[in-house]
Amino acid sequence: MQAPVAPRSNRLEFLNTKPPANYVAGLGRGATGFTTRSDIGPARAAPDLPDRSTPIGAAPASAQGVGRGRGKGPGDEEEEEEEAEDKGYDEHQKFDEFEGNDMGLFASAEYDEDDKEADAVWESIDVRMDSRRKDRREARLKEEIEKYRASNPKITEQFADLKRKLYDVTPDQWDSIPEIGDYSFRNKKKRFESFVPVPDTLLEKARQEKEHVTALDPKSRANGGTETPWSQTPVTDLTAVGEGRGTVLSLKLDRLSDSVSGLTVVDPKGYLTDLKSMKITSDAEISDIKKARLLLKSVTQTNRKHPPGWIAAARLEEVAGKIQAARQLIQKGCEECPKNEDVWLEACRLSSPDEAKAVIARGVKAIPNSVKLWMQAARLEHDDVNRSRVLRKGLEHIPDSVRLWKAVVELANEEDARLLLHRAVECCPLHVELWLALARLETYEQAKKVLNKAREKLSKEPTIWITAAKLEEANGSTLVGKVIERGIRSLQREGVEIDRETWMKEAEAAERAGSVATCQAIIRNTIGVGVEEEDRKRTWVADAEECKKRGSIETARAIYAHSLTVFLTKKSIWLKAAQLEKSYGTRESLDALLRKAVTYRPQAEVLWLMGAKEKWLSGDVPSARAILQEAYAAIPNSEEIWLAAFKLEFENHEPERARILLAKAREKGGTERVWMKSVIVERELGNTSDERRLLEEGLKLFPSFFKLWLMLGQMEDRLGRQAQAREAYDAGLKHCPNCIPLWLSLASLEERISGVSRARAIFDMSRKKNPQNPELWLASIRVESKHGNKTLADKYMAKALQECPSSGLLWASAIEMAPRPQRKSKSSDALKRSDQDPCVIAAVARLFWQDRKVDKARSWFNRAVTLAPDIGDFWALYYKFELQHGSEDIQKDVLGRCIAAEPKHGEKWTALSKAVENSHQPTDAILKKVVVSLGREENSTVV
Repeated sequence: MQAPVAPRSNRLEFLNTKPPANYVAGLGRGATGFTTRSDIGPARAAPDLPDRSTPIGAAPASAQGVGRGRGKGPGDEEEEEEEAEDKGYDEHQKFDEFEGNDMGLFASAEYDEDDKEADAVWESIDVRMDSRRKDRREARLKEEIEKYRASNPKITEQFADLKRKLYDVTPDQWDSIPEIGDYSFRNKKKRFESFVPVPDTLLEKARQEKEHVTALDPKSRANGGTETPWSQTPVTDLTAVGEGRGTVLSLKLDRLSDSVSGLTVVDPKGYLTDLKSMKITSDAEISDIKKARLLLKSVTQTNRKHPPGWIAAARLEEVAGKIQAARQLIQKGCEECPKNEDVWLEACRLSSPDEAKAVIARGVKAIPNSVKLWMQAARLEHDDVNRSRVLRKGLEHIPDSVRLWKAVVELANEEDARLLLHRAVECCPLHVELWLALARLETYEQAKKVLNKAREKLSKEPTIWITAAKLEEANGSTLVGKVIERGIRSLQREGVEIDRETWMKEAEAAERAGSVATCQAIIRNTIGVGVEEEDRKRTWVADAEECKKRGSIETARAIYAHSLTVFLTKKSIWLKAAQLEKSYGTRESLDALLRKAVTYRPQAEVLWLMGAKEKWLSGDVPSARAILQEAYAAIPNSEEIWLAAFKLEFENHEPERARILLAKAREKGGTERVWMKSVIVERELGNTSDERRLLEEGLKLFPSFFKLWLMLGQMEDRLGRQAQAREAYDAGLKHCPNCIPLWLSLASLEERISGVSRARAIFDMSRKKNPQNPELWLASIRVESKHGNKTLADKYMAKALQECPSSGLLWASAIEMAPRPQRKSKSSDALKRSDQDPCVIAAVARLFWQDRKVDKARSWFNRAVTLAPDIGDFWALYYKFELQHGSEDIQKDVLGRCIAAEPKHGEKWTALSKAVENSHQPTDAILKKVVVSLGREENSTVV
C-alpha cells in the first residue's frame, strides 16, 4: 500500500530556515541599507562579522541568542546597562508623549550658533503664521463673546433701560413708591404658640401702678408725708434708662469731639457753637450737661492756659441757667489767661451791665493793645462824648489802628473830624481811605495838597488820581483829562499794570457819582489798553453795548465818542451812536451827532434820512427839507432820498410838491417804486386818467413788478369794470405766476362774479403752480367755510396741514375752526409743530381770553407782539383785550408800544391802513379802527 503524499506548502523552504549570522538583506544585489529619523533611537549597528575561520554553525559568543524575538541571556542585561552608560542616555526614557522620540535625544548635545539660527528662523515662521491668522482668530473670538453675552446677559444690562427711565421720575413719584415689606413669613413655618394665664401678682402690680392714692398711708403719716411708699412708685428698668442716657451722651460728645490716639481733643469752635445753642428740655439733657461739665472740667484742669476751654465751661453753665457759676468760671479764665482778648470779651458779655465796664477796664489794662477790647469798651458807653473819650484813650495805646480812627472820626463833627484825620494820616500813612476822607473835608486848595501828599506816600494807588480828577471836575477845572493821563503814566512808571476792565468799572463808578468828565477821561486813556489793532472796533462796540445794558449811558457814550475819533468813516459806529442818542439823549445831541456823521460820511443815505426824520418828528418840517436838499446835493441820484422827500411832502399834505418831486425822479430814471408812489398820489387826488396812464407806462417799463398789475386790477374793480380787472389780473399772472396776492385777488373777483366753483378752480390752479403755500390753502378754506361747505373746508384743512405741517398761519386757523371742546388739544398740537410762531401764540392767547384766564392771555399776547412787532393785527387784538380787562395805565402802555413799533403788515391792518380815506392817519388811529373792525366781525359771527 502506497504511503500518502504529504500536502505541498506554498511557502519556500528557505524562508523557514534561520538566516546566517552575517546575512544582510539586499547586500548581494548591491543594495545598501538606510535608516529613517524614527529608526535612530532603537536601531543598533549590525554586529561585526565573525572571523571566517570560525566554523559554520558555531556562532560567536556575542551573537548567540540575539535573534529577533528571542529572550535575553543571563549576561545580556549587564551588557545593555554598560552600553547605555556609554551612550549617555536611557533608551527607555527618551520617548515623550508630546514631542515624540526627540525629547531627550539631543539633551547632552552642544547648543551652537547654527541651532540658535534655526530656532530663530522657526520662531519667525511661527510669528508670521500667527499674525496671518490673528485677525480671523480675534474676529471669531469676538463673535463668540458677543454671542455668549447676547445669550447670557448680565443683570445690569437687562435693567439698563429701566435705570435710564429713572431719570424722568419726579421727587413726588419717588416718594410715593411704597416701602418693601417683609414677605419672608410666607416661607416660614408657623411656630407652636402656647398661651398661659396671667399670674395674679402681675395684674395686682399693674393695678397698683395705675392707682391714684388720695390718702397717706400710716408710714407716710408717721414721717410727716415726706416719704413715698415703695408700692406707689412705678418700677422702671434702670438699666435701660442708663443705657439710653449713655447713648445720647455719647452721640453728643462724638459730635462735639474727635478721638486722637485715645485722647479726647475738643474742637474749640465746634463745641462752643453747639453749647451756645443747647436748650434743656428733659432730665436726660441735664445728665448730659453733667457729663459735659466733667469733660470741660478735665479740659480746664489739664490745660489751664487754654482760653476756649474756660469760655466753653462758662457757656455751659450759662445754658444750664447757672449764670453766677458761669461768671465765676470766666473770672478764673481771666486770671489764668489774662492776655487773651476773647476771654475778656466773654467775661464782659456774661457780666451785669454795672460790672461790665469794670471787667472791660481790667481787660484793657491787661491787654492795652487790643482793638476789640477798646471797641467793646466804647460800645458800653451810652453817649457819643464818652465813646469818643474811650476811643481816643485807645488811640493813645494803638495809634496805628485804622478801625479806631474810623470809629472816632464818625463820632466827631466836621471840624474835629478834619483835625482827627490829619493826625490819622500821620499815624496810618499807608491807608488810602483816610487820605480820601481828609481830602473830602478840606477846601479845594488844601485838598490838592492832601492828595499830593497821599500820592507821595502811596505812589501805586490809582484811586488817588481818580479822586484828584473828580476834585478838579467838581471845581469846574478843565484839567480832568490831564490828571488822568498823568496818573496812568505815573502808575506805569511805578510798575502798576493797567487793567482795562478795572478802569472801566472805575469809569462807571465815576458816572454814578456824577463825575461825567472823569468817566470820559478814564475811557479815553484806558479803552485801548491791551486790545489788538484789528480787534478794536469789535471790542469797543461790545463794551459800549454791555455798558448800555448795565445802565451806564455816559460810559457807553464816551466809548462811542472815542471810537469815532479812531474810525471816522465807519457807518455802523455812527448808527449805533445815533441809536444811543435817540434812546437816551436829547434831540439837540442827536442832531449834532448826525450833523457830524454826515460830515465824515456824506454818502451814507441812512444818516441823512435819520436826521431828516428826527426833524420832521419834532415838527420842524423846513429843517427836514433842508437836510434832504443837502442830502440830494451830496448823493444826487439816490432814490431813497427822492422817496423820503416825497413822503415828507405827501404826509404834510403837500400833494403838488410831492407830484413835482416824483416827476423829477421819473425823469431821472426812477425805479418801479417811484412809479408806484406816483400812482398812489394820483389815486388819492382822484385823477383816474393820470393814474391809468402812469400804470400803463410803468407796466411797459417794469412788466414783472406785480404791484403795478395789482393796482391796475384794483383800479378797474373800483370803477366797476370787472372784465377789465380780470384781464389785468390774468396779464399780471402771465408775467408773475408766483405772485400770491394776484392769485388771491383774481379768486376773490371770480367769487363775486362767477361764484364759488370758479374761485375753487382758480385756487386749484394756483396751488399747482405754487405748492406748499399756506396763504392759498387758507384762502380756499375760508371760501368754502363762507359758503357753508364745512366738510370740504375741513378736508382742505387736513390736506393743508399735511402739505405745510409747520405753518403757524394754518394752525391758528385750525384752532379757530375746531369745536370748542377740541381747541385745547388742537392748540397743543400746534405748539408742538411751531411753538415760536406768533400766529399760533396769538391764537392760544385768544383761547385764554375766551376762558377768562386774564393773566395768561395777557402774557401770551405780549409774547406775540414781542415776536412780531410789525404785524398790526396782533397789536389790535392785544389792545382790544386790554380795553376789556386791563387798567388805563396798561392800555396806554400797549398803545405807546404799538406807536413805537410802527406796524406795517397784517391782513386787517393792511386793508385799513392802505385805504384811500386812511392814507394820512397816524398809527394810533389805525389801531383803534382795526379794533372796531374786529368787534364788528365778532358780532357778525355771533349773529
